[in-house]
Amino acid sequence: MECTLCQAGTTEKGKVTVTLERDGAIVLIKDVPAEVCTNCGHYYLSEDISRLVLEKGNEAIASGAELEVFKLKVA
Repeated sequence: MECTLCQAGTTEKGKVTVTLERDGAIVLIKDVPAEVCTNCGHYYLSEDISRLVLEKGNEAIASGAELEVFKLKVA
C-alpha cells in the first residue's frame, strides 16, 4: 500500500517497536508485526495487532510499571 504520511513510499511487512506512554509510565513493545513504509519508516498496525498492543500496555500500566519493555508474542 502507499504510505499516507510521505506519499512517496510503499509498505512492506516488518516488525517495529511501539512506545506507549500514559500517566508517567512508559511501555515499549518490541517485535510488533506491522506494515512499514520503505521510504519514511512510518508504520501501520492491523486492527487485531493494535488491540493486542493496547491490551498489553494497559496490563503493564495496571500492574504499576513505570517502565516496561517486552517482546510481543503473536500466536
